[in-house]
Amino acid sequence: MLSTISVHLDHTERCEVRTLLAARLARLHRSHLIGIVPTSVPAECASARPIPCTKDGADVLVEASLYLRRRAETVAHVFRSRLAGATPLPCDTRLVDGEPAQAIVRLGRASDLIVAGQADEAAVVGDAERRLPGEVMLDAGRPVLIVPRAGRVAHVLDRVLVAWDGSREASISLRGAMPLLCKAAHVTLLSLVRDGPDTAHAPASWAMSGWLFRHGVQATIERSTTSLRISEALLHRAEALEADLLVMGGYGHARLRERVLGGVTRDVLARATLPVLMAH
Repeated sequence: MLSTISVHLDHTERCEVRTLLAARLARLHRSHLIGIVPTSVPAECASARPIPCTKDGADVLVEASLYLRRRAETVAHVFRSRLAGATPLPCDTRLVDGEPAQAIVRLGRASDLIVAGQADEAAVVGDAERRLPGEVMLDAGRPVLIVPRAGRVAHVLDRVLVAWDGSREASISLRGAMPLLCKAAHVTLLSLVRDGPDTAHAPASWAMSGWLFRHGVQATIERSTTSLRISEALLHRAEALEADLLVMGGYGHARLRERVLGGVTRDVLARATLPVLMAH
């Protein structure tokens, strides 16, 4: 059940696609929709009196914070305007200070699904925004639906490809995607292994197929070996199936003070041209 869906809002052009997809899902699942708008105002500026920095008699720090808040308020206003229509949708917006990814994580944990955007290397955004989708996925403890930076997003996520490798992350992602799978017309459960001596140890899919069936999801089971990189093989299969959604585990680990994505996760997040649901 998706009682609450959160969507990350910003000033980029692709925000409209995320908003409309989140709204369609909220209407389909009768969810409450929360628009999360990170202001990018540093948390210390929001919680403490800023140190005066005078330039032509004006406090530069205050002016910058006011600009960022006004921009965030504009983003929130545009979100509400896009949702205004004949069919009312219960929703609200939350402006939150601090580092953007952690701002989304803090509020997103109070939802059943977080909708975020794929990092856009060409957009005029900072490094924190580019790392945002992966960091939210690794830290939120919720399934994250990542909308591609370009291309068409299906009106209905009707054809779903599930990448199944028997891992904890894949299991959590599959469980988080269940409300979407129950509404889908076609679900394919794909187990991929690289050519080599471990081919015989591919994860068994029959048990997961039975679990899905008992939830009302009749999935087609595929087991395949490949000489390609797993990420490349996954995206090729998604394209061949004309999938509207890819569900897979999200992998990463801590390295010093950084959160580092696993290779397959990083590649899919960078190259996917369809929505991807991940959980960690």
